[in-house]
Amino acid sequence: MNVTLPDGNQLELADGATGADAAAAIGPGLARVALAVRQKGEIRDLARPLLEGETLEIITPKSDGALDIIRHDAAHVLAAAVMELYPGVKISIGPPIEHGFYYDFDFPEGVTVSDADFARIEQKMGEHINADESFVREEVTVAEALERFREEGQDYKVELIEDLVADQQVQTVSLYTNGPFTDLCRGPHAPGTKRIKAFKLQSVAGAYWRGDSARQQLTRIYGTAFFSKDDLKMRMKRLELARARDHRKLGPQLGLFAFNDTAAGAAFWLPKGTTIFNSLVALSREMGTAHGYTEVKTPQLFDAELWKTSGHWFKYRDHMFVTEAEGQPLALKPMNCPGHCQLFKMQKWSYRDLPARFSEPGLLHRNELSGTLHGLLRVRHFVQDDAHIFCAPEQTLDEVKGCLNMAFETYAHFGIVPDIELSTRPENRIGEDSVWDESEGILKQALDDRELSYVINEGDGAFYGPKIDLHFTDSLDRSWQLGTVQLDFNFPERFDLTYTGADNAEHRVVMLHRALFGSYERFIGILIEDTAGELPLWLAPVQVAVLPIADRHAPAGQQVIAALDAAGLRSELDDRTESIGRKIRDAELRKLPFMLVIGDREAETGTVSVREHRRGDTGSMPAEEFVERLSHRTALRGA
Repeated sequence: MNVTLPDGNQLELADGATGADAAAAIGPGLARVALAVRQKGEIRDLARPLLEGETLEIITPKSDGALDIIRHDAAHVLAAAVMELYPGVKISIGPPIEHGFYYDFDFPEGVTVSDADFARIEQKMGEHINADESFVREEVTVAEALERFREEGQDYKVELIEDLVADQQVQTVSLYTNGPFTDLCRGPHAPGTKRIKAFKLQSVAGAYWRGDSARQQLTRIYGTAFFSKDDLKMRMKRLELARARDHRKLGPQLGLFAFNDTAAGAAFWLPKGTTIFNSLVALSREMGTAHGYTEVKTPQLFDAELWKTSGHWFKYRDHMFVTEAEGQPLALKPMNCPGHCQLFKMQKWSYRDLPARFSEPGLLHRNELSGTLHGLLRVRHFVQDDAHIFCAPEQTLDEVKGCLNMAFETYAHFGIVPDIELSTRPENRIGEDSVWDESEGILKQALDDRELSYVINEGDGAFYGPKIDLHFTDSLDRSWQLGTVQLDFNFPERFDLTYTGADNAEHRVVMLHRALFGSYERFIGILIEDTAGELPLWLAPVQVAVLPIADRHAPAGQQVIAALDAAGLRSELDDRTESIGRKIRDAELRKLPFMLVIGDREAETGTVSVREHRRGDTGSMPAEEFVERLSHRTALRGA
C-alpha cells in the first residue's frame, strides 16, 4: 500500500500497515515520539490500519492536537483511579477540553469527593501512568457493549449506547482498555499511559447529566496534563495569576459591583462600577454619532409571534425567559435584532433613506443554566452595545467596512489590536446556500479589501448568517471574543423588510448585526482581569486622590478638588487623620492612577507633589498645570 506524506513524497508499506509501522519506516526517532496519525482530517490511533492512498501526518508532541490526545488519556486514567478507590462509582463522560480534561462521576450515596482527596487520587493515577498501560481499542457489537455495561451497573454508558443506536443506527461501538479499566470511547489515544509526563487535578464541580437540570447531578473532577513538568508549572503559575486577577474578587474589592443570590446572573453595580459602565456607554454613543448611527429604544417584552417570525422561538426558546399575559405567550428579549426589524417595518423607507443605522444599549435577558454563570462573563441580565444596519444590497460592502473601521477605532482606546475570524455557515441554519455563498463572499471581500489578516472558522456562523468575529488575547494569553459583524439576508426575508428603489419598485433590504464590546458587563470583566484592575486613566472611576499631609493642609486640598471637579475629572480627598504613608499605601491598593500630596510648601505655593500608581514620585508642579495635563490625557481616551 502507498500513503502520501505531507511533503508530497510517497511512502510504500505492506498491506494492512498501521500508523506505528509508518512511523518506524520513516525513522526510529519518529517511532519513539509518535502519538497518533492524521488522515482525511481525522486523528487515529497508531495501532489502526492506515487508509491507503491518503495523505499521512504523524502526530508528535509538537503537533496541533497532541495535547488533546494525552489529556484524553489522562481522563481515562482518572476514571480508572476513581473506580479503584471508590467501589460502586458510576462513570459518564470524560473529554479533553481547552486547558485540560474532566470526568463526570456518580458516587455512591454518602460518598463525596473534594480537593482534599486529590493527593490520594493522583497517587493512584501515577501508578497507572508509571505502569505504561497500553490503550487497546476493540470494536464490539452494540449488544455486546450493552451486556457488558449493564452487568457492571454503568447506567450512563448504557444510555449513551442506546442513544447512538437511536440517532445514528450504529451496529458496533469502540471500547478502549488501559489496565483494568474499559470505557466506551471513539478515541484516539496515545500508545500508552506513560506518554503523560505531568498532570494535576484542579477542581471539583457539580454537573447535570446531559446538561439537563432535571437529571442527576454528577461530580465533575477537572484536571490538566502536559508533555513536561515545566509546562505544567508554567500553567499553574498562570492560573495563580488569573486567580489574583479574577474580576469576581477584584470587582467587590475595588467597590465596583457585587452579586447576590436574590438575582442570580445579574450584577449589582456600585457607584464606582456604574461610572465605568456609563463611561463605556458614553464612548459607544459618541462613536455611534460620529459613524451615523441613530439611537433607538425597543420594548423588553414581546409577543411570541415576533420570536416565531425570527425563528428564535423554535431554535432558542430554552434560553429565553417565557411568560404569558391573558393566555398569550410572551418572552423577554435575549437580543435586539427582532425588535429592530419590527421598528424598521413600522415605517416606509426610500432608497434615499438608506442606510438606516439603529443603535441601542439594550438590556437583554438569557436563561443560562445556573452552573454556567460566571461573574460578569456569563450572566442572565446584561446590556449589549447593539446596532443593526438596514441597507441596499449595493451598500453592503461599504457598511461592513464601516463597522470594521469603527471597531478598530473603538479598541484603540484600550490598546487592543484584535485577531479576526470569518465564521461560516453552521450545519443548523436557515436560508438557501446561494444566499450564504453571497453573504460569505461579501464579508471576505471586506476583509481582503482592508488587507486584514484573518482565519476561517468553519461552521461557527449564526444560524441566520455568517459573521466576522473580533478576538482579544489578554495579558494571560487567554482569548476572548469581543465584537462581531454579522451579515443577514434571512431576517429581512422573514420580516418582509423592504424599501422603495429609484425605479419606484419594492426591494429587499440587507441587514447587518454589529456589536463591538459584546456586552458591557463581559467587557468590563475581561478588562479588569487583563489590567488586574488598573484601568486606563480615562476609565478609572477615581482618577486622582488628593492627600493632605496634615489637617491644616485640608483647605488647600479642597481647592485642588474643586479645580479637578470643574475640569470634569474624578477625584477624592483623603482627609483622614492617618499618616501620609498610610494614605499613599491605601491609594496604591485601590489602584488609583494619580495621588497629589499637599504639605506646607504645596499649600503656600499652590503646587502639588505628584505620585503616579506604581511609578512613585514624579515631581511637583502648579495645581493648574496638573489639571490641564490630566484633562488633555483624559480627553484623548488613550490606553
